[in-house]
Amino acid sequence: MSDTHRVTFVPVDIEMEVTEDETILDAAFRQGIHLMHGCREGRCSACKSYVLDGDVQMDGHSTFACNDAEADEGYVLLCKTWAYDDCEIELLNFDEDELLGGAPIQDITTRVTAVEPMTGDIVSLKLDLTEPETFEFKAGQFCDIKIPGHDDTTRSFSLATTPSNPKQLEFLIKKYPGGLFAGLLDEGLEAGHELQITGPYGSFTIKDGHVLPIVLMGGGAGMAPVLALLRHAAETGLTRPIRFYYGARTAGDLFYLDEIARLGAQLPDFTFTACLSESMDDPPDGVTVAHGNVTDVVEQAETELRRTEVYLCGPPPMVDAALALADAMAVPQDQVFYDKFTSPAFD
Repeated sequence: MSDTHRVTFVPVDIEMEVTEDETILDAAFRQGIHLMHGCREGRCSACKSYVLDGDVQMDGHSTFACNDAEADEGYVLLCKTWAYDDCEIELLNFDEDELLGGAPIQDITTRVTAVEPMTGDIVSLKLDLTEPETFEFKAGQFCDIKIPGHDDTTRSFSLATTPSNPKQLEFLIKKYPGGLFAGLLDEGLEAGHELQITGPYGSFTIKDGHVLPIVLMGGGAGMAPVLALLRHAAETGLTRPIRFYYGARTAGDLFYLDEIARLGAQLPDFTFTACLSESMDDPPDGVTVAHGNVTDVVEQAETELRRTEVYLCGPPPMVDAALALADAMAVPQDQVFYDKFTSPAFD
């Protein structure tokens, strides 16, 4: 049995226990403490914190998320950090309302109800909850789906649905050539099959009480959490201005346009722009289309980006470019929310 140590978080004055065989972030999940996090793979920096006191070890992380100089100073990524002593850690990025008020991590059993192609490489996977009877989550969060027949191997995908109907879940999944989950989809996953899920994870959620305009930037399967936010905004009567920019190669890579238009009509101040990087041929009727990468379009259109809250989800290069843009346009870090699945584990 491994040793147990106490971790104290400041400036929020929260204490918890952590064993030497779990990361600090996993220990927080286990005890219902919802620290800021994103990829959980040491690559996105969302859980970056500063060790004030104690013996810790950080393993297997990207220097993009925490470079060597930062690590030498005492910065760590909590998803890749183990404690070997009682520790005091300063949280650099946190939402005090959510720290002890987030949804609990659950293991749930679901049954497939539909597998529907949305584009040439994006699939809608719809599931019904079978056990337990309820699943608590927030719009914009993601879950781990266990791959049948592959021990404890999982893949992480964002929910496209909202808590208004927590028993019916939808994930939008990009099929990468040779990907393990892509193989599962191609090899006959169909209605009636059972899937095990763990979640919810992530802080890609609209924060209560905030008033700034919202800029949504998505690409590929990054449509899922953005669509969840739009569905949630329409359901709750959100009045904040929302601008949604979605990046795709061609018009053939666009989907859910009718629902985006329907949701937008329910919001008092909403615009949607499809950003096509390769071909402008056959643009869809009634949709504003711009040529270029989504970040280039946003840079031109949102000159006051620093006065907004920015939500990002999409392929890693898009997220990296969007984060660089937010930094260049002086958007405060606590106004930027993103999910970035960068590990080969997330295919």
